[in-house]
Amino acid sequence: MKILALGGCGEMGAYAVRALLDMDKSLEIVVADRNGDAAESFVETLPDRASWRQLDISDQASLEAAVKEADVVMNTVGPYFRFGVLVLKACIRCGRDYVDICDDWEPTLDMLDLNKEAARAGITAIVGMGASPGISNMLAVKAVKELDRAVKAYTGWALDSARPENVGKNPSAATVHGIHQLTGKIRAFEKGRYLDKKPIERLSLNYPGVGVRNAWTMGHPEAVTLPRYFSALELSRNVMVSGRLSIFLIKAIAALVDAGVISPERAAWLAERAELAKGESKSPEARLSAMAGRKSLALPPLFALAQGEKNGRPASAACMITSAPSGGMAGATGAPLAVGACLLAQGKVEAKGVFAPEGCLDPEAFFDSLGPLCTPPRKSADELTLTTRSWEKAGLGELLQFKFTAAA
Repeated sequence: MKILALGGCGEMGAYAVRALLDMDKSLEIVVADRNGDAAESFVETLPDRASWRQLDISDQASLEAAVKEADVVMNTVGPYFRFGVLVLKACIRCGRDYVDICDDWEPTLDMLDLNKEAARAGITAIVGMGASPGISNMLAVKAVKELDRAVKAYTGWALDSARPENVGKNPSAATVHGIHQLTGKIRAFEKGRYLDKKPIERLSLNYPGVGVRNAWTMGHPEAVTLPRYFSALELSRNVMVSGRLSIFLIKAIAALVDAGVISPERAAWLAERAELAKGESKSPEARLSAMAGRKSLALPPLFALAQGEKNGRPASAACMITSAPSGGMAGATGAPLAVGACLLAQGKVEAKGVFAPEGCLDPEAFFDSLGPLCTPPRKSADELTLTTRSWEKAGLGELLQFKFTAAA
C-alpha cells in the first residue's frame, strides 16, 4: 500500500510519516511538498520505502496525477478552508481514501457535505484526525456509550498543553487558528439545534472523580460533528481549561481583535509571548504523573464528558488518556493522524463516505494502535484510557495511581 503525504515534511506531517513507517513495514510513503528541496532532505533521513516529489496542490492536474498513484492521501496542508475541499474532491474524483487534521469547524462542515459523493466513489474520508479533534472524538464515543442516553457531550483540553514547541519571530499557524476560534462567533449545538455564539463562555463541568471545575468555550469541530452521530444529544460543546490569569489575557486579546484594534496574527504573536513568559510547560507525562494519587485535581489535559441517564437516573461518564505522544503538538497531532492513515491503508475502516472520526472508527481499535506511540507506551486501549463514572465513588487521582502501577 502506498500513502501520499501532502505536506509530509512539515512538523506534524513529518511526525506522522515517521510513525507510519515504524507501524507498518509494508507501507510505502511518498512525501509531497511544494518545497522539493525540503522534501528530498527529509526523505534522506527515512528508510528506502519513502520517496519524495515536488507538488503544488493548487495545480489540479499535478495533484490528481499524484493522488492516482497512491492508495491513501494524508493531508497536512493548511489552511483547510482553502485546501481541504480542494484535496478531498481530487480524492473523490480519483477514488482514493483520505485523512487530514482539519481543526476548523467551517471547512469541516464543507467536507462533510461531500459525504454522498465520496460514498458513490467508494472511498472513506476522515476529517480531523489529530488530538482535538481526533483523540477527543474517540474519547467522546467511549464516554457516551457508558450511558443509556447521553444528552450532553463536552470535549476539552488544557490550554497549556497546546503551547507551540518553538516560538519564532512569526506566530505559528496553530496559534493563529486558535485566535480565530476565540474571536467573532463560533458554531455551537444547544437545545437540539445549531447556533452561533460568542466564544470564551464559562461553563461549570461536573467531572466524575474530580468534581465541579470551570472551563471556557471555543470554536472546534467536535461541537458540530458529535450531534451528527449521536442523535439523542441536545448539547455539544468544545472547551478549554486554564488558569484565571491566562483566561483574562485571552479575553483581553480577543476583545482587541473583535474591536479591530489588532489583527489575529498580531494577537497570536502576543498570546505566544504571554505563554512564553509563564516558563517551560510540563510534558503530558509529567502532567499526568503529577495527578496520580492527588485528591484535588484540575480537569485532565485531554478529555470527553457525557451527561444523561443510566438505569433511569441522571448520570455522567468521562474518559481521558493516561499517556500521550511525545513531541509537543507535532506528536499529539501526528501520532493519531498516523493511526488513522494506517487503519485506512490496512482496510480496517469499512464505512464509505466522509466522516468525522467518531462516525467511522472503532475507539478500541484506535486506542490499541495509538498506545504504543505514547510516552510511556501503552499496550492496549484499556491501558491508555481511563473512564470515570458518576455512579462510582473512586477519585480520579486514585484511579490514575492504580493505572500507572498496573502499567508499570
